[in-house]
Amino acid sequence: MAIEGGLRLTLDIWHPDCWTLEVTDATDGGLLGHGVHAVEGRATGRFTAYADTVEGLEDLLTAIDDSPHTHSVWEAEEAATDGGAVPGEATRSLLVEYDLDKSINDALVSRGFIPDEPVRMVAGREYWTVLVREGRETVQERLDAVREEMDAEVRVEVVTTPVGGAGVLPTDDLSERQREVFELARKRNYYSWPREVSAADLAEEVGVSKPTFLEHLRKAEAKVLGV
Repeated sequence: MAIEGGLRLTLDIWHPDCWTLEVTDATDGGLLGHGVHAVEGRATGRFTAYADTVEGLEDLLTAIDDSPHTHSVWEAEEAATDGGAVPGEATRSLLVEYDLDKSINDALVSRGFIPDEPVRMVAGREYWTVLVREGRETVQERLDAVREEMDAEVRVEVVTTPVGGAGVLPTDDLSERQREVFELARKRNYYSWPREVSAADLAEEVGVSKPTFLEHLRKAEAKVLGV
């Protein structure tokens, strides 16, 4: 059996009437999403709520409970981390029931975008890290379909090859500087969550300013994805 290649994407997403985006925009807390399931026509999702302080966490929980887009909220026994670190000092594990048609989960998963990490919701945005077994042109077509279906803003923030993948990233068109900053960012785990290094640190290592480093990096990412 041949092993097929694919892409690993980080998507920056906004879509309307989404309680996770509204509550994280209105408070200083954030959410990690660990999965969504359809139950009797509604979405039930498992989340870790987090904040830097207990007071901030309570504000987030109140906002979730008061949201017009949530139907019920109940607490699990312990915070769910899926083996990873949670950014905040205070955490709570939750199950939240809300309208299925307000979730972007099915729009993505049904088109082959498979979550590879917990979904991050912070400051009014969702960040999805997904695996997809398609070429760049098909990926763009499917993302356009998600945008249209959900009236969503979807920006491709990062594209890499999955660990153990077949090396499908088309880097031949990168300039030497673009290749240097792109490979350095990958090597130093700039694309991990939480990030292990800042853009300023990488820029210093390369010997350029932070804006110049980010300009080279964004151009490299655009060429790799073909956008």
